[in-house]
Amino acid sequence: MSKALRQPQMTSLKEEDSKVSRYSRILVKLSGEAFCGKRGFGLDLDTISSIAGEIQEITALGMQVTLVVGGGNFWRGREASHMMRSTADTIGMIATVINALALQEAMEKLNVPTRIQTAIEMKEVAEPFIIRRALRHLEKGRVVIFAGGTGNPYFTTDTTAALRALEIGAEVILKATLVDGVYDKDPKQFPDARKFTELSYIDVLKRGLKVMDSTAVSLCMDNRIPIYVFNVREQGNIKRIVQGEQVGTLVKEE
Repeated sequence: MSKALRQPQMTSLKEEDSKVSRYSRILVKLSGEAFCGKRGFGLDLDTISSIAGEIQEITALGMQVTLVVGGGNFWRGREASHMMRSTADTIGMIATVINALALQEAMEKLNVPTRIQTAIEMKEVAEPFIIRRALRHLEKGRVVIFAGGTGNPYFTTDTTAALRALEIGAEVILKATLVDGVYDKDPKQFPDARKFTELSYIDVLKRGLKVMDSTAVSLCMDNRIPIYVFNVREQGNIKRIVQGEQVGTLVKEE
């Protein structure tokens, strides 16, 4: 169900309001850290409201929008060396539901109809993940938030994002991070770090660059789903990307 990436048509920011989206259906991957703002832990409601506003802007363009949320602002299973990996990962998957609920609340305050689907069944707070129901929500103009990871340990929410993008037929994955793209080394430690504007999937895998985990990148490569890596804290970045502007780093075929 993958689709070839269309060539962007570059226009000035003054024309932004008159532009339309390059895509009809996208998936946005939000890390858990995106939810805590500068606090470093938990939820920052102002930050979540800002993210909700960004999503509202792109839905106004007539796009079908889905999101996958992480849970690293509460729990990182791989750091819990004192417990079984399967238990630690399950706690992390449950943490993603907290973020999904907070984001749903913020989006519905902006009159954006939203549904949460979880891979771990929680009937009282969200729907179970059912692909046909998710597609129906999108057709009705609702935003769908996928929480609970894949429902299985040993898989990251990056892999969840790649998997869900394939299942729903998303044309692109927007990987929201706290940096403005992909660098050849950590820009916080190395002032001479070089930022890439474009990379191939193979380059990412060979260099071991921290775009998404290797399973997620391989899934995207095999199914030709482009990945944009960008700074979620810069207001308007999501809208700029879907309207064809060069933002962050684009990972695609060679």
